[in-house]
Amino acid sequence: MALKDMLNRFAPDFTLPIVGGGRFTLSDWRGNVVIVNFWSAECPWSRRADVMLVYRQLTWERKGVRIVGVASNVNEPENEIQFEAQNRKVKFPILRDPDHSVADLYNAETTPHFFIVDRQGTIRYMGALDDSTHQKRRPKVIYVDQAVSALLDNRLPDPALTPAYGCSIVREIIPEPGQAVEPAAPPPTNQPTPKK
Repeated sequence: MALKDMLNRFAPDFTLPIVGGGRFTLSDWRGNVVIVNFWSAECPWSRRADVMLVYRQLTWERKGVRIVGVASNVNEPENEIQFEAQNRKVKFPILRDPDHSVADLYNAETTPHFFIVDRQGTIRYMGALDDSTHQKRRPKVIYVDQAVSALLDNRLPDPALTPAYGCSIVREIIPEPGQAVEPAAPPPTNQPTPKK
């Protein structure tokens, strides 16, 4: 399904491991407004988004708004994700999506890339945190704020779809020129080792 076709449709359910332990299933938070944030330990645009999210979470949580980060970059190990989340004082769960299957399911393109789900489980906003870019660093409109406020007031967000802006999700590691590539390990077999 194309990205734009996901808007106003039921959010695909998923279950992923939580960094630090446990598992998370999206549908367990049905009845809340849920912000699904494709997240990165290394991307400065993701770090910038967390400054706003950490601050907003204090008031949003009391109103039934939940935030979850999904770390889908194949080049970010769990210990780096955990360190960076602690450093940013992130209190919402960060999930490991090591094979980027959930990023693929949602057609997520960047970190951050936001999908805001209403209380009934329908995606009502997709896109960027705000209208800032490399050329225009100070935002005039914070789209995620507008979308959350609209859903809390039982209105549809406007705009509901904006271009995501940030760092591309790393789905494969491409070696530098001249860098050796580790050969893939042979698949394990269930056959017994022959006796000599």
